[in-house]
Amino acid sequence: MCAARERRWSRRQRALLCCVLVAAWEAVWGQLRYSVPEELPKGSFVGDVAKDLALQLPALRDRGARILDRGRTRYFALHANSGHLVTAERLDREQLCEGVQRCVLRCEVIVEGEMKVYEIEVEITDINDNAPSFRESEPELRMSETTPPGSRFPLVEASDPDVGVNSLQSYELSGDEHFSLSVQAGADGEKRPELVLAKALDREEAAFHELVLKAIDGGEPARTGTARIRVSVLDANDNAPVFSQAVYAVSVPEDVPVGSTLLTLTATDADEGLNGDVTYSFKKITDKSLKIFYLDSETGSIRLLRSLDFEEGDSYEMEVQAHDGGGLFHTARISISVTDVNDNAPELTVSSALSEISEDAPPGTVVALLHVQDRDSGTNGEVRCSLVGDVPFRLRSSVGSYYSVVTSRELDREEVSEYNVTVWASDGGSPSLRSSAVLALRVLDVNDNAPVFAEARYSARLPENNAEGALVLTVRAWDADWGQNARVRYRLAEGRVRGAPLSSYVSVQAETGALYALRSFDYEEVREVGLWVRAEDGGAPALSSNVSVRLLIVDENDNAPQVLYPPAAAGAGWTGVELAPRSAEPGALVAKVVAVDADAGQNAWLSYELARATEPGLFRVGLHSGEVRTARSPLARDAPRHSLVVVVKDQGRPALSATATLTVVLAESVAELLSELGSAAAPAEPGGSLTRWLVLAVAAVSCLFVAFLLLLLALRLRRWRRSQLLPPASGALRGVPASHFVGIDGVRAFLHSYSHEVSLTADSRKSQRRWAADSCCNTLPARPPPDKAAPLLGEDAAGARGAPPDALPKEEPLNPDLSRMELEVALLPDIFYNNSCIHRILESFRMLLDLLATLLAHIQLAIDQYSEKIIVDAFKTSSQLEFQLGFGPSDFHCTQSETSPE
Repeated sequence: MCAARERRWSRRQRALLCCVLVAAWEAVWGQLRYSVPEELPKGSFVGDVAKDLALQLPALRDRGARILDRGRTRYFALHANSGHLVTAERLDREQLCEGVQRCVLRCEVIVEGEMKVYEIEVEITDINDNAPSFRESEPELRMSETTPPGSRFPLVEASDPDVGVNSLQSYELSGDEHFSLSVQAGADGEKRPELVLAKALDREEAAFHELVLKAIDGGEPARTGTARIRVSVLDANDNAPVFSQAVYAVSVPEDVPVGSTLLTLTATDADEGLNGDVTYSFKKITDKSLKIFYLDSETGSIRLLRSLDFEEGDSYEMEVQAHDGGGLFHTARISISVTDVNDNAPELTVSSALSEISEDAPPGTVVALLHVQDRDSGTNGEVRCSLVGDVPFRLRSSVGSYYSVVTSRELDREEVSEYNVTVWASDGGSPSLRSSAVLALRVLDVNDNAPVFAEARYSARLPENNAEGALVLTVRAWDADWGQNARVRYRLAEGRVRGAPLSSYVSVQAETGALYALRSFDYEEVREVGLWVRAEDGGAPALSSNVSVRLLIVDENDNAPQVLYPPAAAGAGWTGVELAPRSAEPGALVAKVVAVDADAGQNAWLSYELARATEPGLFRVGLHSGEVRTARSPLARDAPRHSLVVVVKDQGRPALSATATLTVVLAESVAELLSELGSAAAPAEPGGSLTRWLVLAVAAVSCLFVAFLLLLLALRLRRWRRSQLLPPASGALRGVPASHFVGIDGVRAFLHSYSHEVSLTADSRKSQRRWAADSCCNTLPARPPPDKAAPLLGEDAAGARGAPPDALPKEEPLNPDLSRMELEVALLPDIFYNNSCIHRILESFRMLLDLLATLLAHIQLAIDQYSEKIIVDAFKTSSQLEFQLGFGPSDFHCTQSETSPE
């Protein structure tokens, strides 16, 4: 017994394992099966979809799992929070699956994120919720009293929508001893009740018999249905009606018009009169067929009450009885087959679809899931799907009648940003019917395009001396992307200009690409600025491109000509000394003014013009060469020294100019000029030594002059002191009449002033003094004489000398108001001159001045030689400017070299 029990247990385990494997296999292939009883309330649990599909609940919510809705009644729902499949409404098996033994409902669950569809089959199991019922609750039978016992009469059959054990199982008859019940099993397994006459009838005994027929199903508890049968006993009727065919079969198309006669039944009865009149009626027919077909009881024709639909029913079975007036009848079977007509267009349903797709999606990406079905059958139900137009998509068959729309190649939003994909579904009927669905798909941008500048390179011209912040130009770049990826920002690439960062010269506006000058440019410093502008989009990662910008600085006439020769002197202006022989012919080259202009082009074209000359007409200046030449031969009356002012102008607007001053000395040689200056030319010294010598010379002269003034003051004080100590008679001056003096407190002063002409030469022995004839004048102004004049000092001395009175000027009255200081000032010149010591000092000072003049002549000669050396160096360096000046270094030569072999 234990072994038998173990064998039974092992069989159960194998069966359970087999069921588990089958369920797992079906889950792998995307198909789930559940079973629930009918009549469950709404929201009842059906199955755990998330568990059976191995989907996590968060993933199930995120990926958007849902039940597909194709426009039909939704019987199930999916809870996203729990992953459970529940009923969406009350399920009635008899209503959903009428006449079907196994009732199965199918639905699909789609996971949006995966674009996958899972099929679910739910079997609705039957419960005993329906009792057996008869189509006629009180049927009536007619029997002749001559009917022999044992005769059988078909009774109305009961129907039970339930299936299995809950369906109709048995019949029971009660009510009269003349009849008994016999139940026959049909070929289709149905139970057909028959009434059997057990005892002969007698109309005179009972004209009617009441019977009760009960139908019982097999449910727990069992349900029953009853029908009251009334049997009428008739007089004798010898012949029963007979159908022309035992089975009537007809095939009609589903598009047959309503009201059409599908077939006509024919039954004949050999009796006459009332017993020969035949009427027709349905003996066995379903409620559904009863709503579709109508049987004319008099003619036996069957007409169509409403349109047929092959998809609802392709065949109908029923039984018809023909009754005569005497209660006899005959039964025939009718089979109506419905043929399919292509009257249903394919149903194309978009189960799931993306509204947006990234342009970098790989080929094969699913963008939509379509469900296609055709309610027709056969060729009419064969559906073919296709895409309209040349689009980067294709159809791929999926599970069952599903199709996936996938990308066939890479997308490019810049070419096509939106797609309206039309899907056609056509059946195989003739003519073919078709339906369509349109998928609207927007392509999302990916930052796959770098900004592109409108021009390959940019250039702009900017006048120099521009204002700070001036707009130079605007660069423009476009990005074929969209949104943030197409937002372009500009910036400067790193660079340097003349050692300074590029960002200190120019800047670019990040949003507009406007390039601004941050400083004022100078053409003489910067003539061209090359830079790179980078355009960068707002994508992640950002893409960028560069463009070259060339900024040309345009010259303006902001620089005056610069004179290179004659060189600049220590003071203001330009100066130079040139020698020209008096024997020079007209057109002889005297000097050449060399000038340059830092500007360019027309602003640097120079012209020369003689603005001022000591002797007009003696010299002329070349308009473009700057050469100073003699206009005529020098004459004897021409001054030896000439000053020329040459104006150098450029061609700018307005024109700028500079001046050069030339000093031209007419001399035959340099030696002649040096002899006039007093000495030969000294060797040139460096510029710094010359400056020091000049400073020392000026300082020495200043010191000598101050010392001389101090010496004079000391001598004057000494003289005045001595005059205070001497007696009055000793104060008379020899050679001057006493009447020409006036004395105050012992001090004598001249009453007249005397003028003398003094000539000084370099040699003190040649100095001369000459008295003028009328060189004296009254020193003191005339005033009215006082009442009593005081005696003059020295009158006696004058008379003692015996001078004639007309030899000297007459005396003038003495002004009594004359102060002592005025007398001293009046007497000072003659006192100084008559003093021999003072005379020697003046002679020494004269010699000092001669020495200083000689020194200055030597210094001037050294400066001229040093200037010649500077000019020669300038000629060497000016060869680089030949294109501006129009001549080379060979054109420069000095007048000194022409007139002197030195």
